[in-house]
Amino acid sequence: MRSVHHSARLSAISASNARRRPTLKNLHQPSTTVKPLAVIGRRTIFIQTEETPNTNALKFLPNQPILPPGLESSFIEYLNPKSTLKPPYTSLLASKLMSNSDITSVFYGTNFITVTKSPDADWMYIKPEIFSLITEALTSGAPIVNVSKKNSQELNDSDVGKDSLSHDQNDSEVVGMIKELLELRIRPAIQEDGGDIDFKGFQDGQVLLKLRGACRTCDSSTVTLKNGIEAMLMHYIEEVKGVKQVLDEEEEVALREFAKFEEKLHQQKDSEDKALGKTPTSSSTPGLSGPETS
Repeated sequence: MRSVHHSARLSAISASNARRRPTLKNLHQPSTTVKPLAVIGRRTIFIQTEETPNTNALKFLPNQPILPPGLESSFIEYLNPKSTLKPPYTSLLASKLMSNSDITSVFYGTNFITVTKSPDADWMYIKPEIFSLITEALTSGAPIVNVSKKNSQELNDSDVGKDSLSHDQNDSEVVGMIKELLELRIRPAIQEDGGDIDFKGFQDGQVLLKLRGACRTCDSSTVTLKNGIEAMLMHYIEEVKGVKQVLDEEEEVALREFAKFEEKLHQQKDSEDKALGKTPTSSSTPGLSGPETS
């Protein structure tokens, strides 16, 4: 465990069972399938699959490590085909997976792969290809991820660098406590659901976090943030007043486009109602607002 300079305060996290502590519970009971897919010599390759809280994401667990040894980050995430071939972390497997237009992202954890599909795609037609490509990659003997020499620009482009939860000597006492709690209590549950978590900062009492993998596009991500992560952080660290989810620029653009689409549908319905002699409803879309930015 990392060495930090606030052991006295952190001892309260595990010292007493007198009061009920919030826990981050899994939002589902994973359905597990194990299939022997190939044999190399005397060694059989098994790929286990688990459902996640996100119906559009599946977790694949081969019986061997996915990330290269010594990688500073606990994950690598590919959000488009171009990123799979971009240094410093290129992946032929991810490139082949994302050549399927129904697959929207590929996420590598330490020992698992999470594949996310588009909402209108059917797993029945996608899963066989995923199994085949993963098996091919594992039996080839080549690394799943090829690591090239890194520079600062490549790290910024890949959005994968040093683990955001690792201890930094410049961290304040509160930030160190937040990171340790996220690492020990929260990250394992998020990884179990096929994702991971990025710490983006602590400002004005708000912990800024970014969800990854299956959790990125999950409908229950808000519940996870508020009822799980926020409750636990506020329980143990009095300086924490809340948790905010940080969105990528692409995600914010997508939300704005969705809002425009909803508004267009609403206006179209008003026009149809007017043509039929009905009273049109309000032109604003109830309950829909722009994305919260931090």
